[in-house]
Amino acid sequence: MNPETEGSAEMDSTTQEVTPESCAAGEADEQPVSEAPPLTQASPAQEEAVPVVETATPAKSTTIEGAGFAVSAPLDDSQASEEQFDPAVDMPMYRKGMDWFVLRVASNKENSVRDTLQRKVEIEELTHRIGRIMVPTEKTRTLKGGKQKITEIKLYPGYIFVEMKLEDGRIPQDVFFLIKETTGVGDFVGTAGRPTPMSPGEVEKMLFDSRMPEEEPEIKLEFSPGDGVTIKEGPFENYEGTIDEVMPDKGMVRVLVTIFGRQAPIELEYWQVEKAEQ
Repeated sequence: MNPETEGSAEMDSTTQEVTPESCAAGEADEQPVSEAPPLTQASPAQEEAVPVVETATPAKSTTIEGAGFAVSAPLDDSQASEEQFDPAVDMPMYRKGMDWFVLRVASNKENSVRDTLQRKVEIEELTHRIGRIMVPTEKTRTLKGGKQKITEIKLYPGYIFVEMKLEDGRIPQDVFFLIKETTGVGDFVGTAGRPTPMSPGEVEKMLFDSRMPEEEPEIKLEFSPGDGVTIKEGPFENYEGTIDEVMPDKGMVRVLVTIFGRQAPIELEYWQVEKAEQ
């Protein structure tokens, strides 16, 4: 046989062995078969097929510890950033069987006395006798030299307000000793052992003042147009003038000052002036 013919026969034989499998695959699936991706890297199809397991995220909550007890409530993301539970606003003025009383405390110790009483009330499980404990405060913002400072001022220094339940007009013995044995505590307003409840008008005003202070309070200026003032600092120190305009957003005032027989407007930071003596 011719060598070329033998080589051709061998090629045909090889082709005949491979072709039936390829044809069978072609008949079963006419679409081309893509190569399998390496084992070390997942293909997009495999990534989509893998089920995603989501873990439950604990619900956010807020805890208020300024009312004689802790209040926890679940919040969603929007509520957590925009809403805050305020015991002075979100709870009724009076709760069943309880009244409000004024307790004298050491000056500048109002917050520490409140916090200590709250812990003791929770430990002794006396929340059914003592409720909210309030220390009304106000945040103020000042501007000086272009720098702002936020300070928190107590509206009733030397006093805190206690929501409490009496028995026959008297403080229960366990409550009496719990309060009296707290450092910095004085007496309740009223006679010994029989504190005088606050009137509804007083309670309403106290709770209004006890609202959570604003995070970004406005600058409060004690001046009004027409007020006579004296300049305390700057090139016009000791000059007297009249408030022409108040600019609380800038923390400034415009003062009309008489210079060489003529009135001239000068803009000053509010701390640079003071009300003139009458």
